[in-house]
Amino acid sequence: MSSNREIHLASRPQGWPTADNFRLVETEVPTPGPGQIVVRNRFISVDPYMRGRMNDVKSYVPPFALDAPLDGGAVGEVVAGGGAGIDVGDTVLHGLGWREYALLDAGSARRVDPDLAPVTAYLSVLGMTGLTAYAGLLDVAAMRPGETVFVSGAAGAVGSMVGQIAKLRGAGRVVGSAGSPAKVARLTELGFDAAFDYHDGPVRDALKAAAPDGIDVYFDNVGGEHLEAAIGAMNLHGRAAICGMIAQYNAAEPPAAPRNLALVIGKRLTLRGFLVGDHGGLREQFVTEVAGWLREGKLSYDETIVDGIENAPEAFLGLLRGENLGKMLVRL
Repeated sequence: MSSNREIHLASRPQGWPTADNFRLVETEVPTPGPGQIVVRNRFISVDPYMRGRMNDVKSYVPPFALDAPLDGGAVGEVVAGGGAGIDVGDTVLHGLGWREYALLDAGSARRVDPDLAPVTAYLSVLGMTGLTAYAGLLDVAAMRPGETVFVSGAAGAVGSMVGQIAKLRGAGRVVGSAGSPAKVARLTELGFDAAFDYHDGPVRDALKAAAPDGIDVYFDNVGGEHLEAAIGAMNLHGRAAICGMIAQYNAAEPPAAPRNLALVIGKRLTLRGFLVGDHGGLREQFVTEVAGWLREGKLSYDETIVDGIENAPEAFLGLLRGENLGKMLVRL
C-alpha cells in the first residue's frame, strides 16, 4: 500500500476531448481520520455525463476541478478505517472513482453484497444506470402496458435496460436505435421488436419503418436528429423522458434540430428532463424488481471492461465514440 495513482483533469476540452486533457498522477495512499475509510477501488465507471463536467460552466453538478482527480461511481474493498457500520473487508459503492485508493467519509459509502450479484452490477444494472432507466421509463415517461416505446442509444448501459424493462412491464412494441450492425443485432437478442443503425439513413425514415403506428414514449439519450424524429413520430399525448444528449456533448456549435417543436402543441406532448438523483425514493422497489428479473434470467446486461487506471481516459473517449456495448467500466 505504498503508492496511489489518480487521473487528473489537465485541461478543459474544446470540442472532443483528447488524451492530452488528462494526466496520470502518482500520490501517497491516504490515511483515514475518524469516521473515514480508505477504499481500494476495483472497478470505476466512466459515463457520458462526465463530459459536461469537464466544461467550466454552471450546471446541475459542479465542474471537475483542473489539476485534481476526476470523480465518479466506483466499487471497491475497504482496506483501512471504519465507521457508520462499515468495516475493513466490506465491499462498498461510492462516488470517488478515477483513482486506485479513495479516502471518504464512511457515511457517504454504501455497503453492497458481492454474493447477491457481481460487484460490477452495482455500477450498472443494479446501480445508477439501472435506476436511470427504471425511473425514466416508468416514473418520468409513465409508460403504460401496450404502448410503443422508442429508445435512442439503445445498446448503451441505460438504453439496453430501458428496452428490456419496457418489454417486461408490458410495452406493446419496443424500438431501438444504435450505431453499428453488431449493436442492432444485440438489441434483437435482448428482445427489442425492431432496431436500426442510425448511420443507414435519416432517423425519421428508419423510425417510421420500425414503428409505422407511431410512438407513445421516447427515451432520449442522444438529442439532435433523434429527438426531432421522435417528436415527428409521437402520437397524441406522447411523452419523452430526456435523459441525455450525447450527440451534442462535444459540439462546438449548437445543433439545428429539433426543428419541429411546434408539433408539441397540437400533439399535446410532454418533454421532460430528469436526473436520477431526484428518484432515490424508487431505489428499494427498483432493486427488488430488477434483482428478481436477473435471478429469473429475464434481464441481460452487457459490460465493456478496460484494464488499468492509466487507460481510464481512453475508456472514456471510447465511450464517447460509441465503442462500448452496455456499461463501460475500468478494472483497477
